[in-house]
Amino acid sequence: MAATGLPTRSPEQVYSHYLIEKDLADRLRNASREERRGLYTSVYDELLKRVNDHPLLAPIQDESQPQALLQYHLNSLEPFIKPDTVFLEVGAGTCQVSLSLAPRVKHVYAVDVSKEITAAVKPPPNFDLIISNGTNIPVPPGSVTVAYSNQLMEHLHPDDAAEQLREIFTALAPGGVYLCFTPNRYTGPHDISRGFDEEAKGLHLHEYTVHELRRILRDAGFRSTELYFPSQHLRIPAAPVETLEYALEHLPSRSRRSIASQSVLRAMLGIRMVATK
Repeated sequence: MAATGLPTRSPEQVYSHYLIEKDLADRLRNASREERRGLYTSVYDELLKRVNDHPLLAPIQDESQPQALLQYHLNSLEPFIKPDTVFLEVGAGTCQVSLSLAPRVKHVYAVDVSKEITAAVKPPPNFDLIISNGTNIPVPPGSVTVAYSNQLMEHLHPDDAAEQLREIFTALAPGGVYLCFTPNRYTGPHDISRGFDEEAKGLHLHEYTVHELRRILRDAGFRSTELYFPSQHLRIPAAPVETLEYALEHLPSRSRRSIASQSVLRAMLGIRMVATK
């Protein structure tokens, strides 16, 4: 997950993090479906123990950290949040988003794979903190009205991502929405391997395109998908961005990354999707 206001790490610290994360990612990539069920929790807990300067730990280690990123999440969700909302956050991490929304909604389910990162969470009465095996979403079927994940899909094995989407679909009530924010492969890699590799080799096990994500959302059962621009609270059809992706796909990889990284195109390609059951 991207963050601002984090302490600067030395090149040696970043490289050490890269080697550790790449090793852990290979464990997941090479594991069978059955092995992965318990592996997500152990891998992420080990990562946060071995990389004690990991950016994900900053909100735990420094409570005075700027709240800009949290406010971005809350602003993005604002049009979807009502007093009768049952909110599900998948990949909740330190649960800052879910905890901030709890006073404003009927109920919150916060799901994560890591016991380490959620250890300090003190849930309010209308809040269930759930440790997942990486794909399961153990909440009452049809109970959720708004589901949200930010920088999560890319951390799952592609087979597990498809399975988790089916679980989210089952958790949603008819007409419920799933907001899925994930980086676009054409502007990546977006994990720790950026600057070391041309493709994600860390714990971004698979980075997506808009076209790819729409396809697996449809396969999971979602009846409609739209792209969402949070700053304007604007939802648009995905076809224009899929056309842009198709054009980029036929360029040499170096040219594609250079063009896609231009600020306007990068903003267009960033995947923020609303899928409706």
